[in-house]
Amino acid sequence: MDSGDTITVLVVDGHQTFAELLGHALAGQADLQWVGHARTGAEALRLAAELLPDVIVMDPELSDADGIAIAELIRVRQPASRVVILTASEDQTLVRRATTAGAAGFLSKNGALGDVLNALRTAHRGSMTVSTDILARLLRSTTPAVAGQRGNGLTAGGLTQREDEVLQLMAAGLDARAVARRLGISVHTCRGYQKAVLAKLGAHSQLEAVAIATRRGLVRPDPR
Repeated sequence: MDSGDTITVLVVDGHQTFAELLGHALAGQADLQWVGHARTGAEALRLAAELLPDVIVMDPELSDADGIAIAELIRVRQPASRVVILTASEDQTLVRRATTAGAAGFLSKNGALGDVLNALRTAHRGSMTVSTDILARLLRSTTPAVAGQRGNGLTAGGLTQREDEVLQLMAAGLDARAVARRLGISVHTCRGYQKAVLAKLGAHSQLEAVAIATRRGLVRPDPR
């Protein structure tokens, strides 16, 4: 659903109180519009197909389904809808699974409400947001040994110039489509470069690749 400059938002969360709190916050934003609330994975699939929201806020732990699996299915069925994962869990595997599923954000329910609202706007623009506390935990859990055995920098046998360009834009939060537009290449080609970056860094997801690259000093200031 697209209402001009208004970003439509579907909330998928089994906790009624939290959903109402988020709905109240959305109601106070001129550019964000609450269009529905799903409590289960089944409801999420139905409402997402009916409402075609711009952004979906997804709790990964639903009563009837794995929220990240639901998010991935929605992304396949309607790629125009962005999904932001919002969780109280500290399970690091959720972060990796969410990025693999194509989530446009991963935030903690313990964070500031304003950060969540800004993440919805960022997701709609095609970029990704990760809570700073979640990213910090991921960085701590990523050891240099996982990154490979090329020493402190990637030289011969490391990233090519194009792969490095893709890495920098990934680190800036751009998704494959946005990176492809920026570099003037096809989305298919961009995803090929992303896979190469992950393989060379020994990462299992784009977020983990950025974490590894950051620890190794390979990420430069935001190129945007």
